[in-house]
Amino acid sequence: MVFSSLTFLYLFLPLAVIPYFLWKNRVYRNVLLLVLSLFFYAWGEPKYVGMMVAATAVAYFGGRGMAALTGRPGAKKAVFVVTVCLVVLNLLVFKYLNFFWDNAARLFSSNWTIPQIALPIGISFYTFQILSYVIDLYLGRVALQRNFFYLLLYISFFPQLIAGPIVRYSTIEEKILHRQESWADVEAG
Repeated sequence: MVFSSLTFLYLFLPLAVIPYFLWKNRVYRNVLLLVLSLFFYAWGEPKYVGMMVAATAVAYFGGRGMAALTGRPGAKKAVFVVTVCLVVLNLLVFKYLNFFWDNAARLFSSNWTIPQIALPIGISFYTFQILSYVIDLYLGRVALQRNFFYLLLYISFFPQLIAGPIVRYSTIEEKILHRQESWADVEAG
């Protein structure tokens, strides 16, 4: 779904803004934003929603593992490296596997072929946001996000998911639970 499309402007945006401002409960607002963000992503790539959720789960459980190993720097670093490798591997497979495979086939004068892998929408954006969280957590710049759904909200947040900008977790961390919004902000936006 494109931000300038009629579907976004006259259907999706009102479904996001009206209940958001009618509900005063922050939990309800966050649930609404998460559900709409996943729906927004599914609109363009329904088969890859699970992959984005799985990549977020890798970061979530990797983060929990690092937090549990705070007193053991070697083990904490191992969990960090495995988490980063898994997240980056996801990006490499979908974005670069076909490129490397085709070049290797040319290099060895072979006719090796693999099925072409479609590039999921926004995979670079959400991968780098996941890495932002994992790296900042490892370095002690942010606190562990104990709620998986709040981490998923940060990763899948529809206004920046497919077009950026890449937002560091440290920028968003406090706003997930304690943001302040007003109609003046909406008008300015």
